[in-house]
Amino acid sequence: MRREDFLPLICLSLAVCAAHAQSPTPATTPAPSAAAKPSDSAQPNRASAYYHAALAGMYEEQAVSSGRAEYVQPAIEEYKAAINADPGAAALYDGLADLYFRTGKTRDAESTAREVIKNHPNDIDAHKLLGRIYLRQLGEQQNSVSSSSPSGNTLDQAIAEFEKIVAIQPRSVEDRMILGQLYTVKHQSAKAEEQFKIAQDIEPESEEVVLNLARVYQENNNFDQAAKVLEAVPENDRTARMEFTLGATYDQLKRTKDAIAAYKRAADMQPGDVPTLNALAQAQFTDNQFDEALKTYKDLAQADSEDAGPLVKISEIQRREGKYEDALATIRKARKKDPESLEAGYNEGLLLDVLGRYDEAATTYQQMVDQTSHANGAYTAEEKNNRSIFLERLGSVNHEQNKVDQAIAAYQKMIDMGGDSVSRGYQLQVDTYNDAKMFEKAVEVSKQAVAANPKDRDLKLMLAGELVDLGKSDDGLNMAKSLLTGNDSDDRSIYFGLGNMYTRLRRFKEAEEVLAKATPMATRKEDKLYLLFLKGALADRQKHLEEAESYFRKALEIDPNNAMTLNYMGYMFADKGVKLQEALKLIRKAVDQEPMNGAYLDSLGWAYFKLGEYEMAEENLRQAVERDQTDPTVHDHLGDLYEKTGRIRLAAAQWELSVTQYQKTPQTDQEPGDMAKVQHKLEGAHVRLAKQESTSGVVKPE
Repeated sequence: MRREDFLPLICLSLAVCAAHAQSPTPATTPAPSAAAKPSDSAQPNRASAYYHAALAGMYEEQAVSSGRAEYVQPAIEEYKAAINADPGAAALYDGLADLYFRTGKTRDAESTAREVIKNHPNDIDAHKLLGRIYLRQLGEQQNSVSSSSPSGNTLDQAIAEFEKIVAIQPRSVEDRMILGQLYTVKHQSAKAEEQFKIAQDIEPESEEVVLNLARVYQENNNFDQAAKVLEAVPENDRTARMEFTLGATYDQLKRTKDAIAAYKRAADMQPGDVPTLNALAQAQFTDNQFDEALKTYKDLAQADSEDAGPLVKISEIQRREGKYEDALATIRKARKKDPESLEAGYNEGLLLDVLGRYDEAATTYQQMVDQTSHANGAYTAEEKNNRSIFLERLGSVNHEQNKVDQAIAAYQKMIDMGGDSVSRGYQLQVDTYNDAKMFEKAVEVSKQAVAANPKDRDLKLMLAGELVDLGKSDDGLNMAKSLLTGNDSDDRSIYFGLGNMYTRLRRFKEAEEVLAKATPMATRKEDKLYLLFLKGALADRQKHLEEAESYFRKALEIDPNNAMTLNYMGYMFADKGVKLQEALKLIRKAVDQEPMNGAYLDSLGWAYFKLGEYEMAEENLRQAVERDQTDPTVHDHLGDLYEKTGRIRLAAAQWELSVTQYQKTPQTDQEPGDMAKVQHKLEGAHVRLAKQESTSGVVKPE
């Protein structure tokens, strides 16, 4: 028998002795039974109560330590006998309530604790037990109306108990932390903040206090204050968790270099911690520290050879560095490790598309579409989002190859899913028909979209734009104007749309007027950026180069990585033959983000052409033609490249395609005289080819 086994027996012996010492007739008077109930005038028999409490403790210990349920009921009966002997002893009720709680009798525990509080309102043990009961119920997802409590909402009950607990024990950091967390769950941020601040005053260096206070600020998007709370702890006193949280806060504040430093400090304290290394690598990647990010991801891949995640990121870095074949080999290793990885499947399709292996890309995306398909057509919001991404990429690959029917079919599946993908699916169908110069079909689909979604203002604005492109400018403009409500949040996008329409119609004064109206409405970062872009495009169409440059530079101050703005300003410089090195840098940055974008590839090729780097120009212009077969400007640029390098017949072929596409292009999408210039070059090429043939009698091969 272990020493511990004697302890309950010793307690029991002491209790028996004490009972006999105070009993007037020990030989004839039995101990009070659990059922006995003293009269109101009876004096408490504390010796008897102690005796039964000791027995209860012995049974309870045996029930808990051995897991034998048959000891529970005797323990309960002995507690009741003790209470019967001394009804005013709150500690006995507390013990019985705690026994009920520990043995799963939650309802009995709650009612017993409440009975104690009825007679002893400030009994801390009873309040703490009730708090524990409600916390357990919350943990079991019973935070609506408790099934075991008639008193109502469990979260509110837990808050009420811990409010009483901290009132009785105001310097209990642990209880204030719990109360603060409960307020957080209740979305009562100010009250949560108050509790955490009081706890911080008591224990200024407590990790849990600091982290919870920071979390309150984070959940209210007050990341500056969250950072200040964490920064207030001296760097040498911060824990790894504090540094990790500080890094995540800096991420939200776009202070990427500070985030990297914090994550590194956390990693130094916890070498090999996977979440920290992942966060560090992502921050390094965001900061374009590709070499450092690559090293960190390689460490992660080595730490867990079965995890495909680091390989996906390594592949993405290789893609960003233009190492497409290496990236493809890496992503295929990732897919081999995790064939179900949606991210790896997406990236493999993307790389195949970048490499111009369109059929393989389409096959890969089709596999991912099949993988995310449900026979019953029912999808969660996350599943819809994932499936929508793969359908869009599948449609895009077919779109690039001018496989209109296949592209439309993929986008139709997006529409059929419903939800957020509907509007996007219709827009992509319209874009596909527009690029294929099937403008009547674009209008038809736009009308179908509006009929199916009559409350969707974005789809109505899309239809208005299509009517303008079809030459029905008054109808389109009137439809757009009819969408104005006088509410800034509603009208902002309408004015943006009208500004774009007026600009394309070369009605510049009206474009300036509507964009001026939109200016005070553009309060969000993304709205300010788009407004500056529209103003820049308007100035460019008016040949106001310096003004356009000013708008684009302001837009890039808001978002230095905005591909649309980078490409537009770079192309504007290249086309004018000015600031060519900067133009190349700007466009290169846009292409790095969207290497499959035919318009960006054309801009890049055109910049190289203006710089006299004809080999690089040809590589990019040929890719642009492959991806934008119906764009007259792309064919024109490649024709100029061929002419410059002495391949007149190839140049003529491209100019011929350019003229054909110009003839199908709406006037809103071309500058006056552009087609005439290409026609003139084409006629000159025909003359030169005719002279060459008449002189030698042989057409020189190219």
